[in-house]
Amino acid sequence: MKLRVNGVERSVDPDWQNENLLVVLREQLGLTGSRYGCGIGQCGACVVHVDGAPVASCMVSVGQAADKDVLTIEGLAAADGSLHPLQQAWIDANVPQCGYCQSGQIMQALALVQKNSEPTDPDIDQAMSGNLCRCGTYDRIRTAIKRGASVMRETR
Repeated sequence: MKLRVNGVERSVDPDWQNENLLVVLREQLGLTGSRYGCGIGQCGACVVHVDGAPVASCMVSVGQAADKDVLTIEGLAAADGSLHPLQQAWIDANVPQCGYCQSGQIMQALALVQKNSEPTDPDIDQAMSGNLCRCGTYDRIRTAIKRGASVMRETR
């Protein structure tokens, strides 16, 4: 079975086709940026993009993702290692405390700013409502999203 992950076609053991995408990304492909949080699609720690849409990878089987484009947090940085504007904004705004939820937060934020290049606070709150941060860094997340969106607008 084949998966296109971060622009690279990867082979996945067909015996794992009914396993969730998160487990395969982490255990078989070694992409550990997406995190296991709740296992029921409610916390957002495992968000990745499948064909451009954010999904809770704990709720998607590998079979459902086959022949689709999967983007993980590891795929955001440029080939030269420079960070994506949202990743850099996260650092600049000092968002993470424990950092556990941050890859899912960034991936969800990416979906937002790709649809809405100038999100307001209510836009951000609505789009990010399924992403939980136990450390409570929501104000810094909001700041980082606005900074990242601004840089993305400027570089278009």
